Amino acid sequence: MAAALFSFKIGKNMAKKPTMRTEFVLFDIVYEDGSQRSNRKVDSGLLGGLDGDEPALTAIMDQDRAISEKSGVPPLKITSIKRSGKK
Repeated sequence: MAAALFSFKIGKNMAKKPTMRTEFVLFDIVYEDGSQRSNRKVDSGLLGGLDGDEPALTAIMDQDRAISEKSGVPPLKITSIKRSGKK
């Protein structure tokens, strides 16, 4: 019985492992039918550099493709993409 209490105390006092923090950038998307989706998440690690926000379009198209496979509805063509909060 004492051994079980002892091991519980050790587990409670152990330091937590650091977790990798993933940062996201939010985008507003407008589709060919005029519908809009706001705050679509894209990993910030994909963005920047010489391509700027261009990789976000590919990432969002991949998200749309995955959603369409699950729902059975074909994905719509994206008309425009911009970061959320920018005018």
